[in-house]
Amino acid sequence: MAWCSLRSIHVPTIDVGVLRIRSPLAVAGGVVAASSFWRSSSRKGPPFACLSLSTAPGIKEAVATDKAPAALGPYSQAIKANNLLFVSGVLGLIPETGKFISDGVEDQTEQVLKNMGEILKASGADYSSVVKTIIMLADLKDFKKVNEIYAKYFSSPAPARSTYQVAALPLDAKIEIECIAALKA
Repeated sequence: MAWCSLRSIHVPTIDVGVLRIRSPLAVAGGVVAASSFWRSSSRKGPPFACLSLSTAPGIKEAVATDKAPAALGPYSQAIKANNLLFVSGVLGLIPETGKFISDGVEDQTEQVLKNMGEILKASGADYSSVVKTIIMLADLKDFKKVNEIYAKYFSSPAPARSTYQVAALPLDAKIEIECIAALKA
């Protein structure tokens, strides 16, 4: 016997036998975590469930602030969805001019994190709300310099993080950082 969600966005399966639930699951705060389960006896093995996030219209909200650089294309500075904040990649641009603070990775990193802070603030979050960051560097040799500046903004426990060297960044930036933050319900 198997259980499967009819929603389109799925997260890893769980053993429904442990839950002893035969109806849709929900998360506190009214966010639907799983719904519309169907049962199939054609599959052998233990029961399983696919949890899904709600994709109902209106649950996604764009965040914009003029205290951070405007998006360079058809995307939002950040999106609020399901008590999470998804901040798009941020560059070290001065919001008022749209120009880089300098050509140095240290200055750009500082400006990136200031810009990110303004987007977080406009969303009702702050650096302590950040749970994951992704850093993209034009040159991975700048890793140590970036770490020294990054550490000033994120206290312990620091967010989970991935860092990559990329072939190129928009406007020939030296660094771009995106993040995910948890919002208070």
